[in-house]
Formats: sequence, structure tokens, C-alpha cells
Amino acid sequence: MPRYLLAVTFEDGEGMPPMTEWRPEEITAHLDYYAVLHRELVASGELVDSTILTGPELAVVVTSDGAGAPVRTDGPFAESKEWIAGYQIVDVESEERAVEIAARVSAVPGVGGLPTRQPVHVRRVMDQGPADAAAMGEYLRSGS
Repeated sequence: MPRYLLAVTFEDGEGMPPMTEWRPEEITAHLDYYAVLHRELVASGELVDSTILTGPELAVVVTSDGAGAPVRTDGPFAESKEWIAGYQIVDVESEERAVEIAARVSAVPGVGGLPTRQPVHVRRVMDQGPADAAAMGEYLRSGS
């Protein structure tokens, strides 16, 4: 079965204020919703991995030429809303099922219990098999 990465960024949902402005009970409802979804995905056997990441202000970007010492750049960084806040990796029957789960993540409650409509990035995890390598090579050659 294909695996998909469902990534959530620090971008606020449509019309939703930052979580720092939410009431405590709204944050609790938000986290409780995620906990229920997490348990459902574990029970169905679809959840491979899930985590929440620290904010971009604690991030480090590393670049290296492979010969010298790595160059480390500490945060905060511009456009921190684009940084990944957390992710789930699901092993599902189809892309449609991954999108269905992503839609549930996007509908997590926010202020006033309204769905946040937070964008969720859905990306298929590339297997390490020869077919995927050949497909990636063809994709790169086509310039798509």
C-alpha cells in the first residue's frame, strides 16, 4: 500500500487567529480532536508515524559542501508559517484515502469550535524500489 506524508505548517487556518490568541478550552478541544483521530488511525492500522515539531524559532538550517565544517544558521527565519509544525505518515489503500484523512486534519476545531481549515500538504512517500527510481528518472528527464 502507498504511504503518504500529511504535513501541517505553522500557517494559521483560513480566518483563524494564531493559537496564542485562543482560549484554553479551545486549545484543549483542538488537541482532543487530534488525539481521537490518532487513536482511530492506530486502530485501523493506517498510522505509520506522527509527531509535533518545535517552532521555527528553535530551528537550525545546516548546509555543507562535504569537505569543510558545516554552516549552521539559527532561527527565527522569514516566512516561519511555511515551516512544518507536525506530520503524520499514513499507509493507506489510495491517495483518495490520504486526502480523506488530510481533510479531517484540516477540520480540526479552533476558535469557537469552528474548523480551522488549516492547509495540509499531502505527499506520497517514494518507495525505494526500482519502479519508483525509474519513474523519478523519467519525471526529471521530462522537465515536469
